[in-house]
Amino acid sequence: MGDMANSSIEFHPKPQQQREAPHAGGFGCTLAELRSLMELRGAEALQKVQEAYGDVSGLCRRLKTSPTEGDLLPADGVLIQGNDLKIDESSLTGESDHVRKSADKDPMLLSGTHVMEGSGRMVVTAVGVNSQTGIIFTLLGAGGEEEEKKDKKGKVMQASSKQQDGAMESSQTKAKKQDGAVAMEMQPLKSAEGGEMEEREKKKASVPKKEKSVLQGKLTKLAVQIGKAGLVMSAITVIILVLYFVIETFVVKGQVWLAECTPVYVQYFVKFFIIGVTVLVVAVPEGLPLAVTISLAYSVKKMMKDNNLVRHLDACETMGNATAICSDKTGTLTTNRMTVVQSYLGDTHYKEIPAPSALTPKILDLLVHAISINSAYTSKILPPEKEGALPRQVGNKTECALLGFVLDLKRDFQPVRERIPEDKLYKVYTFNSVRKSMSTVIRMPDGGFRLFSKGASEILLKKCTNILNSNGELRSFRPRDRDDMVKKIIEPMACDGLRTICIAYRDFSAAQEPDWENENEVVGDLTCIAIVGIEDPVRPEVPEAIRKCQRAGITVRMVTGDNINTARAIAAKCGIIQPGEDFLCLEGKEFNRRIRNEKGEIEQERLDKVWPKLRVLARSSPTDKHTLVKGIIDSTTGEQRQVVAVTGDGTNDGPALKKADVGFAMGIAGTDVAKEASDIILTDDNFTSIVKAVMWGRNVYDSISKFLQFQLTVNVVAVIVAFTGACITQDSPLKAVQMLWVNLIMDTFASLALATEPPTDSLLLRKPYGRDKPLISRTMMKNILGHAVYQLTIIFTLLFVGELFFDIDSGRNAPLHSPPSEHYTIIFNTFVMMQLFNEINARKIHGERNVFHGIFGNPIFCTIVLGTFAIQIVIVQFGGKPFSCSPLSTEQWLWCLFVGVGELVWGQVIATIPTSQLKCLKEAGHGPGKDEMTDEELAEGEEEIDHAERELRRGQILWFRGLNRIQTQIRVVKAFRSSLYEGLEKPESKTSIHNFMATPEFLINDYTHNIPLIDDTDVDENEERLRAPPPPSPNQNNNAIDSGIYLTTHGTKSATSSVFSSRPGSPLHSVETSL
Repeated sequence: MGDMANSSIEFHPKPQQQREAPHAGGFGCTLAELRSLMELRGAEALQKVQEAYGDVSGLCRRLKTSPTEGDLLPADGVLIQGNDLKIDESSLTGESDHVRKSADKDPMLLSGTHVMEGSGRMVVTAVGVNSQTGIIFTLLGAGGEEEEKKDKKGKVMQASSKQQDGAMESSQTKAKKQDGAVAMEMQPLKSAEGGEMEEREKKKASVPKKEKSVLQGKLTKLAVQIGKAGLVMSAITVIILVLYFVIETFVVKGQVWLAECTPVYVQYFVKFFIIGVTVLVVAVPEGLPLAVTISLAYSVKKMMKDNNLVRHLDACETMGNATAICSDKTGTLTTNRMTVVQSYLGDTHYKEIPAPSALTPKILDLLVHAISINSAYTSKILPPEKEGALPRQVGNKTECALLGFVLDLKRDFQPVRERIPEDKLYKVYTFNSVRKSMSTVIRMPDGGFRLFSKGASEILLKKCTNILNSNGELRSFRPRDRDDMVKKIIEPMACDGLRTICIAYRDFSAAQEPDWENENEVVGDLTCIAIVGIEDPVRPEVPEAIRKCQRAGITVRMVTGDNINTARAIAAKCGIIQPGEDFLCLEGKEFNRRIRNEKGEIEQERLDKVWPKLRVLARSSPTDKHTLVKGIIDSTTGEQRQVVAVTGDGTNDGPALKKADVGFAMGIAGTDVAKEASDIILTDDNFTSIVKAVMWGRNVYDSISKFLQFQLTVNVVAVIVAFTGACITQDSPLKAVQMLWVNLIMDTFASLALATEPPTDSLLLRKPYGRDKPLISRTMMKNILGHAVYQLTIIFTLLFVGELFFDIDSGRNAPLHSPPSEHYTIIFNTFVMMQLFNEINARKIHGERNVFHGIFGNPIFCTIVLGTFAIQIVIVQFGGKPFSCSPLSTEQWLWCLFVGVGELVWGQVIATIPTSQLKCLKEAGHGPGKDEMTDEELAEGEEEIDHAERELRRGQILWFRGLNRIQTQIRVVKAFRSSLYEGLEKPESKTSIHNFMATPEFLINDYTHNIPLIDDTDVDENEERLRAPPPPSPNQNNNAIDSGIYLTTHGTKSATSSVFSSRPGSPLHSVETSL
């Protein structure tokens, strides 16, 4: 469907639904009929619509596109004729006010918006992917397929340089001139298979790769490193054990391998292998993925209570690294309810809602009647749907604000309306854009009339001659008084971003009934009752939430469709902009002017000058928001890439939500498109919920770090104990089953205990970690190594002198199937006790001293620690041979507990050592570098390629690289020659490149050694050579070289010889043959 420039359609709100006979696809007309209709233009199209469907409403009914709330516009267009037309553009702009449309003021109509009032006729200008809604869907990725089709059609292979008559051109090569330098792109010859391969590769390249989350990347890298280290340690353990046994048995003792002893030796080797596997199992952190999953899942469940519905798990963790939040104004920072916040009543300016007792009864009564009667009776305030929610506003937003003011004054508008119903109103002058006021006349019981009027203060005050003073009596109101009021009351209100409305009245006696048609005379000589300032107020909790964000190192920016003055006032109230700060508040137009070059293209450099200081972007279009988010994410100005969160509720916010690292959609006001594009849905539409998401995100990160600190301590100790013990005593002090129990404690239980720590406000007192911050900081490394030293000292002391201390039999060098010893049981028990108390130490990762702070706030942690302790008692006392345990006495248990508690004391000693002094400590767990790709990522999505096909393609690539190199050599010679001939007259004999090359004065043998070998370095070298454009050639006949080298699939030899018809003795011939 192309753009429809001339067809016009009519629309009316809420057309009656008619049931039509079903046609193809369940619609009332076929695709062919629609297609033929769309081909028509102008009056023909209108005539066809009228003949076939009656009118456009009939067509909409046939197509079943009539929504319940006014007509949905199916295309973009320009209004050519309209009657009191009002459009609800909230699905596109997010602003809830109805927009008045007229042919001479604002004729632009957009697809996806609803007609709420009136009727009109429009010219369709864009449909499908070209309309505003279509563009948004294309940005969201829905239009990817159409784009692909377009690309296929539009692909034309062309050479941008001139062709020489003798050169043969092939469709497989293309050459293009860039900045005077000839850049040559060689493409592999497309055999049937090769062509398919190319297509496949292109498809693969066009699919954007899902970027790993920051935490995923760091954990993957760390887990691989730990796994490799564990594998090496386990292999060394097995090798040393086997060698030690073989040398000890067959060399030192001089025994001979006897056939009947083979089962015994095999049992020894199996035992060694089991020890090796145990070391590997303990070294590899299997609990890491579990900890991440538990932490994320637990956080997601808890976030639901904080009004965050997480759609993508990794968004939760990414939010912890957020450095920028781009927020909507309406409904997110504000309540999306117009409210009276200031008033001027009885000579007093109230900055808050006055108490009813502060006003005289006459003023209060007049005010309540003026608001209740002089408003559309369809505007009302209903009780809230949910308990604890705000009352619902129905109808005109401004009138609802005034009715709310009546309720705030502890009065009710409903009894007044019931006493004077709508049909008793004597005369109503409705609000329109010309009069900018609304007036209603009622008949008084004495036969006289009273007119109530409300409207824009600057217009209505000019018609006031009196004003009510503090006692409710009339006082004259002269032009000088009006100027004073504008300066002292109205302008300060406007500076606060308020819309000012004047409420006035006038009495007519029964004897002097005016000519009601003469509006100017009727609405004049008024008495001012009040001036009120209304606004969409900032949510009370938002300023504090924004302060928390700024303290946490997160920049909050407001992006709104509202005007710049209102946006700036709201931003100041929220605390987004602070007086004395260096910030920018821009409108969409100015923003685009600053970031685009002369051609209208967005330049990242220009954008980088704007976004760091930008705090408010007003009158912004959907594309502006997307541009800003993309610009901040793509920026390379800071040390680290920015992590951007975006809030949005309208369809227009879809692309920005999709592009952002974390997209927040509004659960109440949000459209389906916004929710679909988002990562997290705010179920209460409140900005404070975003701050909670930041807290949970940082908590996930810290939980993983706590778990790593605990796990790596156990890993280091267990591996060293198993390795050293095995090498010295021929047996691991910790048996396989014991090791697996330790693994279970530290992996499953610890991940559950440490990953369920609730977040605290202290998380918002530090800056975001950033993408490059390592998982294991130097403080954590100090804790890991410090506790490992303590544990190893205790265990090796027990291993080598423990039997003397406890006065028991030694468990070292025990025979193969000997019963469990008390000695090794004490070592095992002490080891587990130390881990249990170290788990409490691991709760703090930033060097805090009080490790018990908030421990009772996490019942899961307490349960797991106590549960593990209870199971340990059972294993030691009743485990017997399966667990290689011998029951211990109370005294031995107390010693084990004492050593375990020593961990807490040792933790305080470690906390005393300043990390800054330990320069030797290294951080670990950095994220993967920009250019690093893991093997799995490289392997992902790769399709199997036939070996022969790969060889064929390799041959083609080598051949083209060779030719590319020859071309580079020729260019060098050309440059060399032109520099020699500069300023000299060119010899006539050297009119072509061939003759020039063949002359003995200019040999290029000196250059032949510069031809690099065919390897990966050639691309970089060629790029360097191409960067400097060669001087223009003095020889006008070198078009063959200037325009690149053209090859054909079959006639390669002839093509080459036509370009390089050099003699066998020429230097070029040697270059050619060598390649």
